[in-house]
Order: sequence, then C-alpha cells, then structure tokens
Amino acid sequence: MTKRIFSTIVLWAIIIGTLWFFRTNGALVLIAVISALTLREFYQLMRGAGYTPFDKVGMTFGVLITLAPWAEAQFGHQEHLLLALATIVIAVRLLGERKPENRVESLASTIVGLVYVSVLLQYFVRIVTPLPGDTITANGRLLLAVWLIMVAKFCDMGALVTGLAIGRHKMSPEISPKKTWEGAIGGVLVSMASGAIFASVAQESLPRHMTPLVAALMAAPLAVIAIVSDLIESVIKRRANFKDSGRTVPGIGGMFDLSDSLILAAPLGYFLFGLP
Repeated sequence: MTKRIFSTIVLWAIIIGTLWFFRTNGALVLIAVISALTLREFYQLMRGAGYTPFDKVGMTFGVLITLAPWAEAQFGHQEHLLLALATIVIAVRLLGERKPENRVESLASTIVGLVYVSVLLQYFVRIVTPLPGDTITANGRLLLAVWLIMVAKFCDMGALVTGLAIGRHKMSPEISPKKTWEGAIGGVLVSMASGAIFASVAQESLPRHMTPLVAALMAAPLAVIAIVSDLIESVIKRRANFKDSGRTVPGIGGMFDLSDSLILAAPLGYFLFGLP
C-alpha cells in the first residue's frame, strides 16, 4: 500500500508539472506515452493468451492513431485513414509471417489493441486539442482532461478504501475477487464529490454549464464506466494468466493497470463535455 500511495503522488506530480510547464504539448506527449506503453502491455497479454500480434507495427500505428486528432486539427489530415492503413499493412504481413493456424488470431489481436487502446485513448487528445472558434480556452481543455482523469482514478481509490473498510458483497468474483459492491458505491460517491469540488475551484476556466452539481452528476456515469473498464482489463489478464500487466509503476503494476479505468472513460467524457 505504501508503494501504491507513493507512486500515486509521484504520478500526479508528473501530470500536474507537465501540464503546468508545457501545457497542450506536454499533455500530448503524456497521452502518447501512456497509449504506447498500454498498447505494448496489451500485446504482451495477448501473447500470454497464446496469440501472436504484430507488436512493433501495431505500436507504431497506435501512437499515430492516438495523436491523429491533433494532426487533423493542425494539418487537415483525415485521422480515420490511419486505422484502415494499419489494417492493410497487417493483412499483407499476415500472409508471409504467420502460420495458417494463428493468422486469424494475429490479425484480430493486433487490430483489437489498436481499437481498444489507441482509438479510445485518442479521445484525450480530442479533449486537450484547441480548435478554431473554441468557446473554451486551451487551459480549460487541459483542466477538463485533468478532471476526467481525477474522476476515474479517484473512483479506483475510493473503491479500494471503501472495499477494505466495509466490503462484504463480491461484485464479480470470477473476474476480480477483491471488488465489492460496497467498494463500487464508495468509489462512485468519491468520484462525484471530487468532481464537484474540482469544478467549484476551477469554475472560471471550465465550460459555463459545468457547475459543481452538473460535474457531480457527470462524474457518476464516468465512475461506473471506469469500474467496467477496470474489469475488462481483469478479463484480459485472466485470459493471459497474468496478475499484473507489467512492472512499470511500483505498487500498481504496469501501465495498463494504471490506464485501464481511463480507456472507456475517455470517449464517454468527451461525449459528456459536448466538445466539437
């Protein structure tokens, strides 16, 4: 637990420091690094499950796909072409580099990684990328991203603490034996409270409609989907027979263990923010 708390403090210091000093560019670099490391661990889990994804080509396209909304805003390139191009490259390589008995699995596992990790995490890039005619400042966009991360990750912490204190009823014992319904409820409540407090403090920079009450109500479905996202990673790890996705973060595990709750929260948050 001590390592987990220390790592959490360090990670928040990195996020806040990077955004404070480097603003949007710093946010883009952080998102790209998180996406690349998460996808790498996803492919490692796929290999643990007996599949043979194209790791290197997948990670190369993965970073490009994640950053594509920024490139589209800057240069006008249509980002959706990248996933199609990645599929073409993987399909061509598939015929000469994989055996008949694992070609389907190689194609599927590589593309699923691109969609589940790279495409979904790119919604953070959509959130932080300023656009012409914005009604919200670039700093306001950064604060929305921080708010979203906080709501998702505070749900993790709230669920952990509440579950340890009063958890009795298992939520999904076959997937994640330690998770309880009491912990989940505690996590959602912590997310709602933290989301409201953050919105109250940063109200001048956030969209006008995002009052503390609205922020609390928005945080509830995001916390729920963060729990679902966490369970999905547990499903993948169990299939691969891995306890953690890696050892990147002391006390927490791999980058996938860190970013799991953010993956499904990113597109839902983007939708709830109502950003163009």
